[in-house]
Amino acid sequence: MIRDSEPLVLGIETSCDETGVGIVRGTTLLADAIASSVDQHARFGGVVPEVASRAHLEVMTPTVERALADAGVAMRDVDALAVTAGPGLPGALMVGVAAAKAYALALGKPLYGVNHLAAHVAVDQLEHGPLPRPCVALLVSGGHSSLLLVPDVAGDVRSLGATVDDAAGEAFDKVARVLDLGFPGGPVIDRRAREGDRDAIWFPRGKYDDGTYDFSFSGLKTAVARWVEARERAGEPVPVADVAASFQEAVVDVLTRKALQVCRDHGVHDLLIGGGVAANSRLRALAQERCDAAGVRLRVPRPKLCTDNGAMVAALGAEMVSSGVAPSDLGLHADSSLPIDSIRI
Repeated sequence: MIRDSEPLVLGIETSCDETGVGIVRGTTLLADAIASSVDQHARFGGVVPEVASRAHLEVMTPTVERALADAGVAMRDVDALAVTAGPGLPGALMVGVAAAKAYALALGKPLYGVNHLAAHVAVDQLEHGPLPRPCVALLVSGGHSSLLLVPDVAGDVRSLGATVDDAAGEAFDKVARVLDLGFPGGPVIDRRAREGDRDAIWFPRGKYDDGTYDFSFSGLKTAVARWVEARERAGEPVPVADVAASFQEAVVDVLTRKALQVCRDHGVHDLLIGGGVAANSRLRALAQERCDAAGVRLRVPRPKLCTDNGAMVAALGAEMVSSGVAPSDLGLHADSSLPIDSIRI
């Protein structure tokens, strides 16, 4: 049930190639408007920062207006604004931060500059209710593969492991390029993998038993490229579906193994998976299988809430308002390398 006493928060997300504007009241999602520039980047095989920044500028105001219309509220009704202040692409972040500051100043509303990674954790509350305290969060996206201990998403998020080279999403994009499947790589590899045999080819699992919670997918990406090149040199056909399935299995095997290891080591019985790669069907299935076997409760938002969106930013902003966290200063700046322990700038 929606309570008028709960904070009405508008969130703006521009860390990469999606312009997202979300509106929530407490933990209830009212609007989630997104304008993506992914088609403009496809011909380059990856996100071009300058193209992304210009696209954010062009669609910011229409996307805000669409979110307000979808939610059935006026901007004057909003209690607070939240915006992704980092990490992300510097130019893209600056567009969102500048827009949020302008709205906050014009309306006299408090503003929260929030951490993109923490927002990926907070968004799950819109679907499954308040987060268990503590929980472990596995965040997997184009730029990040991270393991976090989350005692309090609005005030205490601790990094336990991170990517040392290519993140999982980057590896999906690069392998898709090797297989000539287009961009972005995650969805198309997921689709092609369903037609293949995940046990057909054994690809290496980086940092699988190294005793850390860190990730490395650069070697896996290179191994796939070398395997494909060897087939092509020999004049043999490349079994694209089998390669996609075997590569995908190597990624999700490492991700889920390390996530469950963190849960065991820290005595935590709740695992949350977020970020764009959390939409991957095999990751969701294997995580559920391994969590069930380990007695760990799994929470994964629906796929639309896994990718970058304004709803996640609004969700974290609403949690901060409800928790009495002080708003940011209007002089806040975008920080492309904002560490996870800086939940609010």
